[in-house]
Amino acid sequence: MPETIKGDREFENIPSIRSKALRINLNENIYGTFAEIGAGQETVRNFFRAGGASGTIAKTMSAYDKDFSDAIYGVEEDGRYVTEARLKKMLSHEIQLIEERIVREKHPNKMFFAYANTVATIDFAKKYKGHGWLGIRYQTDADEPYNEIVLHIRFHENDAVQQQQTLGTLGVNLIYGAYYKYDEPRKLLRYLYDHIDKDKIEIDTINFSGPKFEKVDNRLMSLQLIKNGMTDAVMFGPDGNNILPARILYKKNILALRGSFRPVTKVNIDMYEKSYEMFLKENKVEEERTETIFEITLSN
Repeated sequence: MPETIKGDREFENIPSIRSKALRINLNENIYGTFAEIGAGQETVRNFFRAGGASGTIAKTMSAYDKDFSDAIYGVEEDGRYVTEARLKKMLSHEIQLIEERIVREKHPNKMFFAYANTVATIDFAKKYKGHGWLGIRYQTDADEPYNEIVLHIRFHENDAVQQQQTLGTLGVNLIYGAYYKYDEPRKLLRYLYDHIDKDKIEIDTINFSGPKFEKVDNRLMSLQLIKNGMTDAVMFGPDGNNILPARILYKKNILALRGSFRPVTKVNIDMYEKSYEMFLKENKVEEERTETIFEITLSN
């Protein structure tokens, strides 16, 4: 029986979540840990259900209690738990443990990974829909340094269970894309929404780092988020990495300047300096709590 017949059109066959998890599980070299806080353990659940997980999963954990979490990952200076800094500590801690406990001499070809998420789902009153950070630190070769993908999400669903399921699907998409689409980061970004409607979840920040992503410009990737309809606006800093707007702008006085800035001209600088001087004269505007952002529309 032929696979194609006259009149067929080409289309992209998207693997199911089970197929993605099973492919990871059946790779004898992919091996790592899962640490999930705040929305169950929905990502690793997909790997257990797919079968063959014993050769892939070294450990899975969920440190829900804050005291337990602090004892494992350390205390955050700001006292918050759903932050990028927390996620980075989780990834570092889990990778360190697997490096210490799995002897390289016995497993020379193992490609280690740590997947983590720290999220807050919708509250009981359904006034705050929740958000979270998730990421993966991993190898594509046993002899190379680690790569990393970190993203921030905002939930749009109105049910905690639905949010947990969506997070689990996104987690599988991230792990699968990290291993099988790292050479095509724009496609990797698009495939994060496999089997997820875009009105369910918003990805508003993403950063790639490591040897496999040396040529990736995170600013351009952030613009892809907008082009793909994953979010409405993004922010990046002078270092070229994407920034979560809430972290920078929360409780700040904000001076925004719109333009194309191609390039930044003396007129732009003069406008900025004059407007900044006037802005500081406004009532309740304190210089130490003031942030200036240059706003560029996507059409520019």
